[in-house]
Amino acid sequence: MATTKELSNFLEGVERRAFKHAVYMVRNEESALDIVQDAMIKLSEKYGDKPADELPLLFQRILQNTILDFFRREKVRNNWVSLFSNITTNNQDDDNFDILEVHSAEEGSEAAESTEQKLEREQVLNIIDDAIKKLPTRQREAFLMRYWEDMDVAETATAMGCSEGSVKTHCSRATHALAASLKAIGIHL
Repeated sequence: MATTKELSNFLEGVERRAFKHAVYMVRNEESALDIVQDAMIKLSEKYGDKPADELPLLFQRILQNTILDFFRREKVRNNWVSLFSNITTNNQDDDNFDILEVHSAEEGSEAAESTEQKLEREQVLNIIDDAIKKLPTRQREAFLMRYWEDMDVAETATAMGCSEGSVKTHCSRATHALAASLKAIGIHL
């Protein structure tokens, strides 16, 4: 049984990594904050009485499910918006109504991107994902823990069961290999 202090310490320690994970998935900081908050509340309410060593896996599953729920809601919301956008009223004032004048996408947001930009971004992300998958296992583990999960060198070393120097070496080799493979196909980040 996790104490209130253990639960609080766990949530405090996982908050930043969960937020970065959610931002990467939904590409919207406000939505990511909501997702992480919902996941933390669900963990506290439903699983706060579980042993402290079970909390990380439970939280990870709750976070993933909360992200999936977000995408499901967005899909339904987008379907309804597209259905209602085709409905017009008989009011003369609405004849000159332009949704783009009322609702403009935030500069730099995904909604403001052109189809070409979205496709290009998606292709680059797929190429980076493939390049990460091609890394040797230990390099990929170290790279993802350090830069995806935002773990520090000591945490990564403990999780991988190796020295901090090995983690640094694996990360360095991974970043150099990724940079070289991306540069070879003309991608400069």
